[in-house]
Amino acid sequence: MPRTRLVHLAGQTCHTAAGQGGVRGDTMTTTTPARIAALDVIRGMAVMGILVANLPAFALPEAAYFSPAAWGGSTGANQLVWLATFVLVEGKMRGLFTLLFGASMLLVIDRAEAKGENAAAVHYRRMAVLLLIGCLHLYLFWWGDILSHYALVGGIAFLFHRLPARSLVIAGLLLLALDWITGIMGTLAIFASGARNTPTAIATWNAFATSFGVPPAADLASQIAAIRGGFAEGVAWRWSNAAGPFSTLSLVGPETLSAMLIGMATFRSGFITGAWPRARYRRWAIVCLGLSLTGYALLGLATITHGFDQRWVFLGSVGASAPIRLLGAIGYAALAMLLIRPGGRLTARLAATGRAAFTNYLGTTLLMTFIFSGWGLGQFARWDRATLYWMVPIAWAIMLGWSRPWIARYRFGPMEWVWRSLARFAPQPMRGGAAAAD
Repeated sequence: MPRTRLVHLAGQTCHTAAGQGGVRGDTMTTTTPARIAALDVIRGMAVMGILVANLPAFALPEAAYFSPAAWGGSTGANQLVWLATFVLVEGKMRGLFTLLFGASMLLVIDRAEAKGENAAAVHYRRMAVLLLIGCLHLYLFWWGDILSHYALVGGIAFLFHRLPARSLVIAGLLLLALDWITGIMGTLAIFASGARNTPTAIATWNAFATSFGVPPAADLASQIAAIRGGFAEGVAWRWSNAAGPFSTLSLVGPETLSAMLIGMATFRSGFITGAWPRARYRRWAIVCLGLSLTGYALLGLATITHGFDQRWVFLGSVGASAPIRLLGAIGYAALAMLLIRPGGRLTARLAATGRAAFTNYLGTTLLMTFIFSGWGLGQFARWDRATLYWMVPIAWAIMLGWSRPWIARYRFGPMEWVWRSLARFAPQPMRGGAAAAD
């Protein structure tokens, strides 16, 4: 999900390899030592899931991401769609993608060290390029960019890369506890301000409303006019209103770093590479998804029961969800490990989609902003929430359709090639077999 949402309130309160290799018995095999098929497949699933989560952020005013009461409809089909995405997708796909970012980052570092390269130099060049691309993405196209935030948090995560899996998990859980405490403090603040009987309470309540309630009509109208306007108007609005990467780092960095470190631990422990027995993946999937989805269902129903009151929206999305959000991401990863089928057509397409995940993520932005922004079709804030999700199968078909033939011919997705070439100060060869993960 777009994490800049939380920045507004927090400041107020405190190729194929998978087609030929996969789960065989209890282990994951690959056709070349350069890639780990499971990472590609799960990354493909994650980038497709992130699209589902981000659709309201592309098409509706910011506050509608968390609260259907802000825009897009909160009854009937719109309510059902919100509840389904809240329970099944919200936070968990982003968490899964963050886990994979941590695992892939550690893989690149380990391989650099194995080749005798300066791992720190390799890593920080990659993060610098990612920061640049992320900032361009953020200000030129979409306020919900996560790449620039990943680049900064990835720079911190490098400091932990020599830790064993157990220590990475402990560090990640401590950071998760810190993030949860922050969420609890925010929950106490928003509930305390509910009476709106003092100037401070009113100010606090209104500050939360910008992200979790119904913002003032003038604010909604301003954003709608800017996004429906020309390209320059959209850039100006994002420059003035979108939280920059350094603001995001200070406010939501602990949660992201927590997930990255645990993602590094999933690589160190063999979880994400298919080294565990299938029975163990099954137990983790059942327990983690059982707890997470049940918890989200209860929070979602409570939010609906209270009429999308911003206190309950915040409680469900932030205050009470930090631990079960992570459980959901881990549960989905375990489930994916069980579903991977070597030689399967869908597995191969998902792997190709994951190998081009960077391109698919940015390509999704270009497609959606073309549809909804004024420089394109100008459909921003014109559709209700339920209607948006008719676009999911179309976008998924595009991802799955182009990625496999491209990856069958080229070593990288287009943006993966740009990232790798800039980070290495030289154009990288595009034709050939599978390349090491980035």
